[in-house]
Amino acid sequence: MGLFSREPKFEIMEGRPVPRHIAIIMDGNGRWARKRGLPRTAGHAAGCETFRKISNYCKKIGVKYFTVYAFSTENWKRAQEEVDAIMSLMEQYLKEAIRDMQKNQVRICFFGDLSRLSPELRALADEAVAESRDYEIQANICLNYGGRDEIVRAARAFAADCAAGRAKPEDLTEDAFSARLFSAGVPDPDLIIRPSGEVRTSNFLLWQSAYSEYYFTDVLWPDFDEEELERAIASYNGRSRRYGGIKP
Repeated sequence: MGLFSREPKFEIMEGRPVPRHIAIIMDGNGRWARKRGLPRTAGHAAGCETFRKISNYCKKIGVKYFTVYAFSTENWKRAQEEVDAIMSLMEQYLKEAIRDMQKNQVRICFFGDLSRLSPELRALADEAVAESRDYEIQANICLNYGGRDEIVRAARAFAADCAAGRAKPEDLTEDAFSARLFSAGVPDPDLIIRPSGEVRTSNFLLWQSAYSEYYFTDVLWPDFDEEELERAIASYNGRSRRYGGIKP
């Protein structure tokens, strides 16, 4: 089945506002597997199934941008077997996404430094990006991504422009800096969801999350479902987003 093609069993709720951009830290795969006496790789496989399900649901309810934290710059410290399993799953689902591209019509983008990936995986990523670039709904996959690394890279890019005479220090604005991030052109996330009971940002979208609303839940990612997503959206809709101002 394709990356965005599976039908949810949960009944879609109508008549409530939906965030334009939802981002999720897909956390808890290892603990989910350990609770069941399974290897961590089994947890990642289950987490990928959840990614399919939630991606499809976001598309159905009108979310325009969906960003997931798939693999961080720090995740290379994990056992090689686990890293290999995650990359194998990513390769499998990119092949499915490319196969079903015309049917699903979802634009795929990557945030992160893909140079460390295998040539095969990089080629699949490039193909998925190229083949889907004209679609409106966008899925952003953060792969070999770290928020601090992204900021450092943007700072280096601006410094290089200054050194080459293409920019001056006083030209640096928030917009100019944002344009040098992996997420250039993508609106900041309205809602960031962290499953698994952890209450921290884990180096995810540090610049972009300045005024994002956060939703934390104890549900492990493989058990995260459409109903839990609706709880997150209900929590988001109950908040007042003032962006530092005062509500009229």
